[in-house]
Amino acid sequence: MMPLRFAHFVLPLACLISFQSEARSQTPAPPKLVLQITVDQLRGDLPFRYRERFCKGGFNYLLNQGAVFRDAHHQHANTETIVGHTTLSTGADPAVHGMIGNVWLDRTTGELKYNVEDAEHPILSKNAGVDQATEIDPTQKTARSDGRSPKAILVSTFGDELAMHNAGQSKIFGVSIKDRGAIAMAGHAGKAFWFSKAIGEFVTSSYYYDEYPEWVQRWNDRGPTRNFAGKNWSLLHDKQDYLFAQRDDQPWETDLAGFGRTFPHPFGDLDNKYFTTLLTISPAGDQMTADFAMELIEREELGQDDVPDYLSVSFSSTDYVGHIFGPSSLESEDQILRLDGLLEQLFQFIDQKVGLDQTIIVLSADHGGPEAPGYAQQFGIEADYIVPESFDKTAALAKLKKRFGIGEKLIETYFHPYLYLNQKALRDRQLNPAEVEAAICEELMKFDGVNLAVSSSALVSGDLPQTAIIDSVVKNFHSRRSGDIYLVFDPQRFINDFDGLTVACTHGSPWRYDTFVPLMFAGPGIPTTTVDRTVPTVGIAPTLSRLLNIKPPSGTQQGPLPEVLGN
Repeated sequence: MMPLRFAHFVLPLACLISFQSEARSQTPAPPKLVLQITVDQLRGDLPFRYRERFCKGGFNYLLNQGAVFRDAHHQHANTETIVGHTTLSTGADPAVHGMIGNVWLDRTTGELKYNVEDAEHPILSKNAGVDQATEIDPTQKTARSDGRSPKAILVSTFGDELAMHNAGQSKIFGVSIKDRGAIAMAGHAGKAFWFSKAIGEFVTSSYYYDEYPEWVQRWNDRGPTRNFAGKNWSLLHDKQDYLFAQRDDQPWETDLAGFGRTFPHPFGDLDNKYFTTLLTISPAGDQMTADFAMELIEREELGQDDVPDYLSVSFSSTDYVGHIFGPSSLESEDQILRLDGLLEQLFQFIDQKVGLDQTIIVLSADHGGPEAPGYAQQFGIEADYIVPESFDKTAALAKLKKRFGIGEKLIETYFHPYLYLNQKALRDRQLNPAEVEAAICEELMKFDGVNLAVSSSALVSGDLPQTAIIDSVVKNFHSRRSGDIYLVFDPQRFINDFDGLTVACTHGSPWRYDTFVPLMFAGPGIPTTTVDRTVPTVGIAPTLSRLLNIKPPSGTQQGPLPEVLGN
């Protein structure tokens, strides 16, 4: 009987080996490089607004040769930078990945916490921490140290999974002007570099390195900002060729530190206190980012072996320009046209060093953005600014204080999008937080400009009606980090204070102009197609995972986008 059983066992094994060999021969080789591009505040319609004037190899490379999704949206309510970036990298909503806002209140210390702050891992360069020369960066008010790391991200990223799948052999990098733009995408297993306005160099922290790689030190020694000293941001083309040629000086635009509201915009000299800040609110910020990314590709030898590597490049200048001038401005138009040229330059460089036929590219945005109220009003659309810091001083809230016996502040602070209540006062009077929250929500929803006020107690209990907006707030809620009351303002009503600076407009709402982002995939095996169905951005990370045959990030909540996978 033994020989019979042995023979019976050998035959299927031999067939299995033959079948597996054949299957392996038909399985395409993995790409050598995954390039994930995130354009900060690039609303989903903007690439199509200027498509006819794009060069052949930038946006149009993706639009003409890739899978293009015309109706991609973030599902969460707080459309801010760290929230969107982490959603793109993890395939999870903020309720799962934990990055519910650019800042949140640390209940244990009573201090606002900046999202990627980590005092245990200081920036390697001296004097490169909390930038004092900028007025358009939330770190100025909220970061308590110069330390940075991804530790606050509660789940794995695509880059993390790629590194683990290949036993640490895959090289994982994130590059951006913004620390949060680089760190969120590089994940826990990768390495991140970002631009310090304080010293005008690309920096990293001790989480990633004990000391700078030699090539980074040489790069910084050359002085990446010196080429812009004494120069201006001028138009790329003749002014009459622009859609917004007649809108170079709009009253809602911000003149930051002499940068002006009309072209040309002067950067000033190296000793100008705001010199590096002005670079970031112009195409110069993106130019430095692209140049550093290309240097990284060459020096770190990305895509030079059979183990796939990953590079995230997050371009931040579109966001800063949008805040200062608005998306429908001559400045925004020129910025996007110049970014298109940088994308062509980057793609050509990758084609030479790695091969576009060996590279998967995905491009999206961390959020969209609204129109400036002044611009919307010209078309008969009601739009205005709102000041939530004044809520605690209203007569309605004064009555609530009297009702609950609170003599001091009832609302401790507001930091978008959450109101934080005076928890000490509630504890001292042994008040029921859910009752107080509900009473405040009821009053707030009577205020002009407030569309919805949602109690965190109600979010925990689930005692809420089923609406699309409330669902987006639920997707943004994390019990240990979210505030007491989530505020949603009416469409085209928003705060125009950006860390103390009056700006043209600010994103951060669940309305479609803020959730709407471009989404394009291109690379080997990806079909050329245009998809009109609505798709969520949480589908990006699992799609990349399937393309590389690795497991999706740990917090991923949906499957891959089938249109990208083809056959």
